[in-house]
Amino acid sequence: MVEEWYPGSFTKNFSWGPAEKGLRELYDVIRVGFAGTMQNVPREEFRARVSAKNRSDYIPLNFFLYNKTISSTDFVIADELVFQALNFRHSSAFDKLALYTFHLSRVGRWKRAAASQSQPALWAYHYLADRVALEFSWDAKKISADDIERFLLNDPRYRAQTARKVATNLNYLYKQGRLSEFRNSKPERWWLSALFVTLDRLVEDEAAVGKILPDSEYEEGLLRSGFHFISGPRSIQKDIAAHNFVKLYSICGGRLRFSEDATRERQKIILPEIMYFANNPDPVTALHPTDPSARGVIPRVCAMLAHYVGFETLDISELDNFDIEMYVRQRLEASLEMLRGKGISPNLSAEEIMSITRDA
Repeated sequence: MVEEWYPGSFTKNFSWGPAEKGLRELYDVIRVGFAGTMQNVPREEFRARVSAKNRSDYIPLNFFLYNKTISSTDFVIADELVFQALNFRHSSAFDKLALYTFHLSRVGRWKRAAASQSQPALWAYHYLADRVALEFSWDAKKISADDIERFLLNDPRYRAQTARKVATNLNYLYKQGRLSEFRNSKPERWWLSALFVTLDRLVEDEAAVGKILPDSEYEEGLLRSGFHFISGPRSIQKDIAAHNFVKLYSICGGRLRFSEDATRERQKIILPEIMYFANNPDPVTALHPTDPSARGVIPRVCAMLAHYVGFETLDISELDNFDIEMYVRQRLEASLEMLRGKGISPNLSAEEIMSITRDA
C-alpha cells in the first residue's frame, strides 16, 4: 500500500512560546490531562481538563499521545512519554523524547479519526530519516523551512496543496525539541526512553488489531519502526544498550510495567523466593554493568525483575549525577578481591587497570 502524507492540524498555530522554552507547553498539557496519575484517561475528560486551563489539546492528542478505543470509549493511554512527564521536571531530555515521539508517528485510533490520523506525521518521519539523517548526517544547521517545504512538495506522497505553514512549524519544532542534540552516538537517557515508548506503541498497535507482539520480536519491531533511523546516529554502544534495555522492557512486563499489581504477580512467578515489594512510589535508575553510562528509568516495583536480567538499580537522585569512574573502580576492586579469595594474586591494581583503559 502506497503511503499518503496528510499534515492535518499541523498547519495550525501552536502558540507554544519561544524556542528556549522547549516543549514545556506539551509537558504541562500532559500533566494537566492525566491529572498526575499513570492511568488511561477518557479522551473527552482529557480535553475538558486541558480546556479548563485555557490550553490547546489538538496537537498533543493528534501528534504526540496515544489514543485507543476501549468498550466504545476513546481513551488517551498512559505510556512512557506520559511516565516521563509525570515523574520528572521539565528538561531537555523530555523535549528530545517528545520530538522523537512526534516523528515515530504512531498515535493509535479514536472513533472519529480518519485512517491516516493513526500515523499523522509520516512526512516528518521521512524528512528526518531520509534528509536529515542520510543526507545531512544529523547536522541540524542544514535544516531550514525552505528545505522542508521543497522536500514535501517534491514528494508525490504529500497530499496537501501547500507546505509552507507545515514547514515553518516543523522547523520551529526542531528548535523547541533540540534536534541539534540528537547528534550523539551515546545512549542517553532520552534515547532509552524513546526505545521504551517505541515498544509501547508497537505493542498497542498490534493489540488494536487483535494481535500480540511476542517478546522475541521486540528487537525486530524496533528495526521495522525506524527507531534507529530517527533517534540520532547509530553506534555499537547504542546497539548494545538497545539489546540490554529490550531485555529490561520484557522482564518488567512490557506495557504492564506501570501496573503495580501486574508487576507484583509477575515477580511472584519469576522470583517466587523473593517476597520483598517496594512501597516507595518513586522510579529508580536502571543500568547494565556492561555500560554504566546508559542509564534509564523504570517504576520501582520493577527493580527486582531488573536484577534478574543483570541490571543494577539506583536511587533516582543518581540518574544524572552518577559517578561512573567510582562505579567502575568499585567493581574492579570487588573482582580483584574475589580473585585473591581464590588464591590468585593479580599483577595490577584497580587503579592501574583503569589507567590502561583510559589511555587505550
